[in-house]
Amino acid sequence: MADARLLDPGFPPAGEDAWRDLVARTLGDKPFESLTKATAEGLPIAPLYAGADAPAAFPPRPFHAERPWDLRVLSAHPDPARVNAELLADLEGGAASVIVRGHAAPDALARALKDVVVELAPVGLDAGFHAPKAADALHAVAKASPGARLAFNFDPLGAFAEAGASPGPVESHVVSAATVGVRHAQTYPHAALFLASGRVVHEAGGGEAAEVAFAAASAIAYAKALVRAGLPMAEAFARITLGLAADADYFLTIAKLRAARAVFARIAAACGVDAQARIEARSSRRMLTAQDAWTNMIRLTAAGFAAAAGGADAVTLGAFTDAIGLPTAFARRQSRNTQLVLMEEAGVGRVADPAAGSGYVEALTDQIARAAWERLQAIEAAGGAVAALTGGLVARDVAAASAARREPKILGVTAFPPTEPAKVEVEAAAPAALDPEGARLPGPDGKCPPLKPMRLSETHEVAA
Repeated sequence: MADARLLDPGFPPAGEDAWRDLVARTLGDKPFESLTKATAEGLPIAPLYAGADAPAAFPPRPFHAERPWDLRVLSAHPDPARVNAELLADLEGGAASVIVRGHAAPDALARALKDVVVELAPVGLDAGFHAPKAADALHAVAKASPGARLAFNFDPLGAFAEAGASPGPVESHVVSAATVGVRHAQTYPHAALFLASGRVVHEAGGGEAAEVAFAAASAIAYAKALVRAGLPMAEAFARITLGLAADADYFLTIAKLRAARAVFARIAAACGVDAQARIEARSSRRMLTAQDAWTNMIRLTAAGFAAAAGGADAVTLGAFTDAIGLPTAFARRQSRNTQLVLMEEAGVGRVADPAAGSGYVEALTDQIARAAWERLQAIEAAGGAVAALTGGLVARDVAAASAARREPKILGVTAFPPTEPAKVEVEAAAPAALDPEGARLPGPDGKCPPLKPMRLSETHEVAA
């Protein structure tokens, strides 16, 4: 046994007063308040917090007996055969579930999911306005197996917000998705129907509260649509997943995910149901750099840690090459193994809500939750998610956060840029994409100010 004297050097414990005295001497004539910072939405961040006595904000969320979260991978390759090869390699290499992006045709999905056992490996879709058609195609692949854990991921509001237009009324797309979802709900009791995602706000430059608020407003719109289509209220909430971005700023990400759970629980309680949020976190593309792309590995690791520590039920990390092009097998393996190391070697998921009791995180969680609730009330007062998009309310919130954000300090771009470019290999193909016209519904097109994805580093990067 180690000598206790070696662990206790005999220094008296330093309290807050001693810390403040040292800081005051360091600051000189500057006031202590000069150390206070703020998020892009103006939420204050103090230099010091006392410990908080708070219970865990979310319950343990075991994916299965040995894994604390669902390690999810995504393929957007235009060739379904290549998608299949990538997903099978990921599953064999430790992934637990998969997402197919940009494919909706029955033959394409059948080829992409060949030999994927949907009862063991949950399968999700990312098909934009084509999601109802893709859901029917996925149903053909799953062959009505009641054990299939599918994620149809209907999110017409997110697709509308990003594109700035919908092929036909966006309200009709919400109704169509709900109708198809309810049709499949009895066949697949474990299927998630809607993905109420706020990531479109994040990727366009918005703040944390606005992202949570838009996800919550989308969840309300989708729950209403499901209830009108015939689902009981409790089941409607249970079939909705919240989609949030995981950023390299891990404190903000942890607090944002915890705040989203609080907001979702309050909405569910107001609707008379007891529902816990189910969260899918995907790594931010906004934070990635094209210049010195190798540094993205650091950002993705921080984002993966934040998503896991913040309580995400499923985590999807992109590849370090995503700002340049589709990933190679090497880039996919790096992304997958980052999660495996966090899960199995770092043991990040062994504690439920490890941030509970942190004065900083608890205060930030509360601030984001309150600000998100205020923005949600504004969205609902404007008439709901669709009206807030078409009226420009959401776009104005995003623009305000973007304008208030400080000039970033970005490793490999604005800080310590490379003296010589380092070669990074990517796939030559462009990501799979679906033509919105193929999903057209009767009626006039919806229009809104588009929330175009951006990267924080792009205006600072040196052209190759």
